[in-house]
Amino acid sequence: MILLKARNVSFRYQRDWVLKDVNFTLNRGELFGLIGPNGSGKTTFLKVISGVLTPQQGEVLFEDRTISSWNRNRLAQKMAMVSQETPFDFPFSVLEVVLMGRYPHLRALEFEGEHDLAIAKETMGLLEVLHLENRLMSELSGGERQRALVARALSQKPVCLLMDEPTAFLDLRHQLDLFILTRDLVRSGGLGALVISHDINLAAQFCDQLILIDRGEIVVQGPAERVILPEHLEPVYGCRLVVDRSPVSGTPRVTPLPSPVDS
Repeated sequence: MILLKARNVSFRYQRDWVLKDVNFTLNRGELFGLIGPNGSGKTTFLKVISGVLTPQQGEVLFEDRTISSWNRNRLAQKMAMVSQETPFDFPFSVLEVVLMGRYPHLRALEFEGEHDLAIAKETMGLLEVLHLENRLMSELSGGERQRALVARALSQKPVCLLMDEPTAFLDLRHQLDLFILTRDLVRSGGLGALVISHDINLAAQFCDQLILIDRGEIVVQGPAERVILPEHLEPVYGCRLVVDRSPVSGTPRVTPLPSPVDS
């Protein structure tokens, strides 16, 4: 089942186009990885397909309806997004933040019940932040804070999960755990998920499809074996690369090489 579709989408903030004629389809049961250098348009891409930004050209459809036609509360019951940066201006505890993911499912002026609390604690357990439930978000490390935000998104019980560099502040084990958890949720829960990642090797290992984007345009998309090739990556990232196979997963593995100047 198609969850999300972008048709010939272009977007610009002022004069220059940040996205150019982008086409993309996300199905239930698919995990997509979005890779590309800094400033390539990845975060803008996520904001456009989530309905946060409206494209000047083309359209975005969610469950066969234009995303702009969705009631925002109803959309939040089905789609969750983990942003790159989420400021908190008030002293919220971890539990309070994770419970925010239940707001779209509550009626006006309704408070969270035992069912909502159980869901929040379940997702906190999955992200290993349950022991932090009474700590303030401002007291957490970057990695703990990031895991709490992912728990909030999962507490929405979405069918579509969008994450912008969710592993940015995580240590190696928690990076791996998050990709495994996301893959498992996609497989068992019928989610469709798209993850922006600068870790090409993790994305190649766990994602069903990859999209390589550069200067607002999709360079190539498909399985890792088709995308993770030196002829695609070197012009985009501007460095020499060796691509071989992971001895564990067998998926493509990228190793950057120092340039003659660096060496």
